[in-house]
Amino acid sequence: MIDVLVSGAAGNMGREVVKALNEADGLNCVGLFDQGAIPEQVIDLAPNAGVSDSLVDLFDQCSPDVMVDFTDAKAGNGNIVQAIQAGISTVIGTTGFSQEQVEEISSQASKCGIGVFMAPNFALGAVMLMQLASIASSHFDNAEIIELHHNHKKDAPSGTAIETARRMLDARGRPFSETTTEKFTLEGARGGVLGGLNVHSVRLPGLVAHQEVIFGGLGQTLSLRHDSTSRESFMPGVMLAVKNVKNLNGLVVGLEKLLFD
Repeated sequence: MIDVLVSGAAGNMGREVVKALNEADGLNCVGLFDQGAIPEQVIDLAPNAGVSDSLVDLFDQCSPDVMVDFTDAKAGNGNIVQAIQAGISTVIGTTGFSQEQVEEISSQASKCGIGVFMAPNFALGAVMLMQLASIASSHFDNAEIIELHHNHKKDAPSGTAIETARRMLDARGRPFSETTTEKFTLEGARGGVLGGLNVHSVRLPGLVAHQEVIFGGLGQTLSLRHDSTSRESFMPGVMLAVKNVKNLNGLVVGLEKLLFD
């Protein structure tokens, strides 16, 4: 049995994690942490779990094997470092970290000999999209990414879009050919640019997490799209990470490392 503490238990993703832990074999939710009030319906899913707005108190009270963090980059970085220093392996679903924050997490994980897992997206289909986009990147000189998320998402572009772009560029080994626009009647209409890839962010109520990569070539286009229509789509990946994180050495990034390696 793996004892798990959920950091960010009051949030939408935190609630789904608690629910998934409650239904998973071999996993036990022992702690619920959030700076805000945790709804009673979440607490009811883990009636024997400790509840607190202090991580240190929960570490002492619950002695978790693994912490799952779905908070935000500002708070999450401190939470994760605290967990690592307490000897607790961590699964990170929080996005929006700076490179410096990721390097700090990696350094702490290596220093303490703790397995830590981070993924920009825990949905199997999203990982497949990244893999397929990487393959196609060697054969098309022009591409753009459109990512669509709910209107409460704090960062843009999404971590998934940035990671997709980086993998495409790594597979290609050179920048994409950037399509120039002579006149802008509205600034920012072409989105942000990374290595010749235009990345567009959509934020609307009713969306969950969606991404499309469009390649353009002579007389043809290729579109790859993935849609998460509910947050349940992320839970198999999160549970896979929880079950494997203690076997990792230092920081490991990307669900494909658990699926394909």
